Amino acid sequence: MRATPRMEEPENVRHVRALFISDVHLGMKNIRVAELIKFLPLYEADTIYIVGDLIDGWRLQKEWHWPPLYDELASILLDKAERGTRMVYLAGNHDEFLRDYLGTYFGGVEIVDRAIHETADGRRYLVIHGDQFDVVVANAKWLAHIGDWAYNFALRVNVLVNWVRRRLGLAYWSLSAWAKQKVKNAVSVMGRFEEALSLEARNSQVDGVICGHIHNAAMHHKFGIHYINSGDWVESCTAIIETHEGEFELIRWGDIAAPPKKRRRFGRRQKSRN
Repeated sequence: MRATPRMEEPENVRHVRALFISDVHLGMKNIRVAELIKFLPLYEADTIYIVGDLIDGWRLQKEWHWPPLYDELASILLDKAERGTRMVYLAGNHDEFLRDYLGTYFGGVEIVDRAIHETADGRRYLVIHGDQFDVVVANAKWLAHIGDWAYNFALRVNVLVNWVRRRLGLAYWSLSAWAKQKVKNAVSVMGRFEEALSLEARNSQVDGVICGHIHNAAMHHKFGIHYINSGDWVESCTAIIETHEGEFELIRWGDIAAPPKKRRRFGRRQKSRN
């Protein structure tokens, strides 16, 4: 697919050193691609890391779903690559078919399994999707597929729940996010995942790790290493940026149902320096 002609830069565009997005899951229904399409033109980055699962091959194998909105997103990304943005695509478990093409380029997009990102002030971060450290995905793929079905079912229920909430004037609410935070086993699994990625970063002799996979955006030092997760564009609409000063920010694009007066210009930001 050819990139669209270069469009004029929006007045409120923000220039950053690096942008990290993950878990868009093109092919799933009820994802928030339209929000990502609004988000991307407002951020110009020297490097964009797609930290896995941009495409949901599992879902597309079961049912082909590729609306024109997906082509629009692809055109935006390819246009950025054509204009000089370095584009690095780290394969995930839902787009694992790309692992057959590691080290190759498609339309200026580099396909890799992991990468080392060096910040403006010389710190080094392991960038990886993270499914390699998910015990369920690595050792019981059939169980992972059941989990994927349950997640999609929760999203379908969410559509009905949030239709009712909008009628009542209430903001967007996520059943799956609520379950992740409230179900003790889910909280434990996320904690073990974060600890495993932090250990891998330490073993790789880097200063931190940037990953995706579990759809839970976060930045912390709980395990003695800088752990960063870019979240997802299925529900939460989150991304990570590195400024030209070397600071990381967690961008929460915000619920589409939130009143405009409560939104910030570039979304709510959580900053981290180290």
